[in-house]
Amino acid sequence: MEYKPEAVYNNLYRMSPINLKALSKPELEAFVNATGLPAFRAKQLLHWIYERHARSVSDITEFSKELRERVAEKAYISNLQLLERLTDEDGTEKFLFGLEDGESIECVLIPDDERLTLCISSQVGCAMNCRFCLTGSMGIIRNLMPHEIVDQVISVGRIIKTQPSVYSSVGGVITNIVFMGMGEPLANIDNVAEALKRITGLMKISPGRITVSTSGIASKIPALALEAPKVKLAVSLNATTDSVRDYIMPVNRTYPLKTLLDACRNFPLPPRSRITFEYVLLKGVNDTPDDARRLVRLLKGIPSKVNLIPFNACQGSEFQRPDDKSVLKFQDILVKAHMTAIVRKSRGQGILAACGQLRAHYA
Repeated sequence: MEYKPEAVYNNLYRMSPINLKALSKPELEAFVNATGLPAFRAKQLLHWIYERHARSVSDITEFSKELRERVAEKAYISNLQLLERLTDEDGTEKFLFGLEDGESIECVLIPDDERLTLCISSQVGCAMNCRFCLTGSMGIIRNLMPHEIVDQVISVGRIIKTQPSVYSSVGGVITNIVFMGMGEPLANIDNVAEALKRITGLMKISPGRITVSTSGIASKIPALALEAPKVKLAVSLNATTDSVRDYIMPVNRTYPLKTLLDACRNFPLPPRSRITFEYVLLKGVNDTPDDARRLVRLLKGIPSKVNLIPFNACQGSEFQRPDDKSVLKFQDILVKAHMTAIVRKSRGQGILAACGQLRAHYA
């Protein structure tokens, strides 16, 4: 389901009750006008929903009791339902949230030094069917709407506020957001772009602290640049030949390496910015020195950095994690070619919250 502001606007007065969180800024302003309220009330509503994280209209104490009752007759504020919360020994937390239609999604909170990163989902399930990713085994159920994407940030932010001492070392607030949870963000680009506008414009989180990751839908990469705030781009590459990438990532059959990397070369980057290429290392599949040397050649001319991710092994998978010696040798070849290459430490493996493991054990 695509986000179509004009459709919501046209049906605004027929919806009963209206979910205020589902409305864009112009739509909420239209609601306020239709309710006969002064325009400044829209600004107050936006502040309470996106900055104060109000659960309901009755929470808006800036409104009189009579005004709250008047608004509540026509509208409500939706909330994700926390179904389960798991904490790994490394401090990573995974949240299972229920949606209004009974579906569920996961997001992951990762504390790290002075950063607190929230990894959020853009779809219920995923259609990309990458062979190393358990989320893909679900198939696609539906796209998330903009407010369902944003509400992951709001809901986890609300939880953090109730435990200030736990997150005091990282300032007690979410500092970074990555679209690396369930789903392919660019397959839901309209809703993701609208969600990004709300996260940056209404929640006031800097676009420079937000990363959108794609498995390689090259045709939608220009749309991310044109329709969304200037966020960072990450590309899940994972192979240096089309034959290997065809096997582990079916999207490559539609958008082969040359097409994908050409789209990356044309992606507009702010000064000193780079595209992140994620590379999951699979033992005996894509982890050889020849793969590393090909990767150097493929990324030549693209401002980039490489995140090397040793495969997070899981029951039933056909793949294995390479040994540390192979991982370091792969990294060394990239570094000697003057590339920035970081071996990313997997977080949350004990609770199936690591890369490629979300929604693995839920019916």
